[in-house]
Amino acid sequence: MPLLKSWIESANSPDTDFPLNNLPLGVFTVDDLPRCGVAIGDRILDATGLEEAGLLRLDAAPVLDIPFWNEVMELGPEAWAALRARLHDLLREGAPEQDKVAPFLHPMESAELHMPLAVAEFTDFYAGRHHATNVGTMFRGAENALPPNWLHIPIGYNGRASSVVVSGTDIRRPWGQLKGPDESAPRFAPSARFDLELELGAIVGQNSDGPVTVAEADDMIFGYVLLNDWSARDIQAWEYQPLGPFQAKATATSISPWLVMRAALEPFRCATPPREVPLLPHLEEPAPMLYDIALEVDLTPEGGSPTTIARTNYREMYYSSAQQLAHHTTSGCPMNVGDLLGSGTISGPTKDSRGSLLELSWGGKEPITVGNQTRSFLEDGDTITLRGAAHGDGYRIGFGPCTGKLLPAIPDPYAR
Repeated sequence: MPLLKSWIESANSPDTDFPLNNLPLGVFTVDDLPRCGVAIGDRILDATGLEEAGLLRLDAAPVLDIPFWNEVMELGPEAWAALRARLHDLLREGAPEQDKVAPFLHPMESAELHMPLAVAEFTDFYAGRHHATNVGTMFRGAENALPPNWLHIPIGYNGRASSVVVSGTDIRRPWGQLKGPDESAPRFAPSARFDLELELGAIVGQNSDGPVTVAEADDMIFGYVLLNDWSARDIQAWEYQPLGPFQAKATATSISPWLVMRAALEPFRCATPPREVPLLPHLEEPAPMLYDIALEVDLTPEGGSPTTIARTNYREMYYSSAQQLAHHTTSGCPMNVGDLLGSGTISGPTKDSRGSLLELSWGGKEPITVGNQTRSFLEDGDTITLRGAAHGDGYRIGFGPCTGKLLPAIPDPYAR
């Protein structure tokens, strides 16, 4: 698909994340209360204002009068398509209503961005084979790297929706119970092995109260965000047996402020990799369910310059979000509008494509270079920035940056 031209000139640049082909959804503040907005070039279109002015109508009642996109999701796929069609008509080159729309455009640089949705529930998966193999090799050896069930089902755990924060929110180093391999007893201390995880988050846009197929699950997905699943590796190492991650993953999960609708990514679909073990029929892909999205991670030390520490691609995943969602429903587990599914860490086959410091530094044994410093895990003051984009012919479908700065741990909360 070629670049779709807009009358907003900045949207026609090959370097913008937000051409007319994209139209991602967010929530912003300029001088007023938070409002629903659409990114276009270097501008934000006030979608709430358009609805109030009668220029954008998706339902008989207003659906953009609260600062989340959940009510639009609830309207279903036909309304999602109608939204994109109407926005395209208003913003395309030569659009007849330019003069009416222009007053609702705001410079992106002067806006504050907020959570684009109200997250209902959060489930995080462990669905990247390179990541799972790397982590398993570190802790169990190459011959036992993957658990016996890993090639058959997408493994996940239920996280904390309350921990999900928007890009730009500072992250506080957590306290927790730790016990190193050479320690005789556990102790309570700040995490010393705090990490990032590069992921993509799928947003569920439709309710379900029973099992759905992979194709039906794909239709239920409204869109995608970048996601950083901050992880305390030392807390995790002590707590995870036998029930898996808990407090190690409860500190925070950062998402990008712009929600890229699934329709914008359609030209970039690609299949999951060949199966070493055939999947059961209910998990088989009826069509390509991944996307060719280039991803990278920057680490910026306090007062320093950013260093790109990893580059990878979403097509490296072993299970797609649609397969994860379908598997999630097999027990009859209800899924709700606004549910967030983390893909799992997206790592590639090479060292520079690993999506976590745990892998990049091989458990701390091989520190990486960041400017004139080294890192095994995150230091106080470090800022992590995730970026991602699918690349078309002369344009890109981007998410904008997903950032978070690590602050020092609070003083001992139990000191007496």
